[in-house]
Order: sequence, then structure tokens, then C-alpha cells
Amino acid sequence: MNKLFQIGDFVFRLDYPDEITPPPNFMLFETEKKQPQYCYHIKISETFPKLKGDIVARRPDLIVFQNHGKESRLIGVKGTPGYYACYREVSNNQAEILLAPDRLAGLNIDPVFTSLLALERRLVEQNNMVLHCAYVEYRSKAILFSAPSETGKTTQANLWEKYRNSRTINGDRALLGKINNQWMAQGWPVCGTSEVCNNEATPIQAIVMLSQGKENQARQLKPSEAFGLLYSQITINGWNKESTASALDLIEKLIVEIPIYHLSCTISEEAVECLEKILK
Repeated sequence: MNKLFQIGDFVFRLDYPDEITPPPNFMLFETEKKQPQYCYHIKISETFPKLKGDIVARRPDLIVFQNHGKESRLIGVKGTPGYYACYREVSNNQAEILLAPDRLAGLNIDPVFTSLLALERRLVEQNNMVLHCAYVEYRSKAILFSAPSETGKTTQANLWEKYRNSRTINGDRALLGKINNQWMAQGWPVCGTSEVCNNEATPIQAIVMLSQGKENQARQLKPSEAFGLLYSQITINGWNKESTASALDLIEKLIVEIPIYHLSCTISEEAVECLEKILK
């Protein structure tokens, strides 16, 4: 198969065998008749090559190699032994991905498939970054609820749907970037357990950093406060100095152009009212 996709401003081609079916959420980003900036060649292989270069990152589910400015990765799943894919950049606009044949069934899971492509590496080059958040559209503007997992992003998004008729675009991630000099929340092909994934772009009204509390309290954060909280929830390849520098620069621009709030909240309509008051 040979298909074109677009995520944010990044247009890329996937060349993959018939045995592989990208997840439905990923297929929402299929496009046509555009010039690809990058091409991924996906193959099935019983063995992976010995990767060259320095090991710059090592986790139970990932090993990253760097060799003369190009990256290679062995990609796995936390809690599962071995690796299901080998990613290698073969030129400035092409990468080869080798897949273990006994692990193909797992590719129907959004993050497993998307992790093959090192998209965050490409997108930061396009001045975009991925924020861990519930992305809600309300009155044609985006409100982004961000926090560590299990803090209540989806819960607050659901409260806004229930009490203010908002609509959740993605329950777990949003791509942030500028379109026509305006910060936009854009779709992302991974939505976590929310199962809510749409390919839509909406002007950002506010980003809300959440914490659980016994009372509902909201306040706008100073840039110095907002920076660290945002940094912790944005996908950044810390082993890559150029990518990290680009991401830090984007965060600095974002926090002076978009209001960032902190909301200590309960699970109640009062939490919605509290945030709504300060947003106005």
C-alpha cells in the first residue's frame, strides 16, 4: 500500500505491505494530491539489523541511537519483552521501519502504530508540539485540559460537555502550532482510553493545568509558573539537543501569547462555573 497522510503541516507517505492495517484513528489523517515532505518505508522482517551510533536514550520500551545526525530506534511496549519494530533514518527525508512478524496484531493500537514514525521529531521541525491534554471545542474556541494521567482531564472535559454543551475533539492529545499566525489546537491520531479522536483544528482560547482539590479555585499562571507545568506534559525528545531547543522556544512563545490557568477542582458543575468565570 502507498498512502499519503497529513498531521498538522507535516505531509508524509507511508509505503507498507498489505498485511498491515493502520488503526482507524490514524486513517482520519489520510490525504490526497499533496507533495510529501517525508517517506516511511515499512517492511516485515524476521530479524533487525545491528544499529550503528551512540546510544543516547534507553528505556524499557525504547533504545535510541544517533549516528551523524540521523536516529535509529528499537521500539517496544512497556511490560512486554523484546522489540516489535526497528526505525532507521536512511536520508534527510526517508526512514525505514522493520516490523517483527509475530507482533503485527498489536499495530491496531493507536500508540503502538504511531510510535513507529517518530512523529514528534518531524513535527517540532514544523514548529508544532504534542500536548498531553483533553481538547475541547466550546463556542468555536479550544480549551485544553492538561495534567498527568489519572488527574481528571477527561472528567473535566465530560463536565463541560454535560453542563455547557462543549464537544471533545480528542480525549488525550492535541497538536499545538500556528496557522496564519494564530495558535491552533489540531487533531492527533492517539486518543488514549477516551476513544474520542477527530481531525480538526480550532483556535486556542486557553490551556488549563489541572489538579484535584476539595474546593474549586482557578487563577491565571505567570509565565514562569506555566513553563514548567507545560514542559512536563509536552512530548519532547530530551536526547536531541536541536529538538529540545526548538520545543523550549515554542513553549516560551506559547505562554506569552496564550493564557495558561491552574484549576484546582472537584467533580462538579461548580468546577465548570469556576473556570468559566475566570475565562470570561
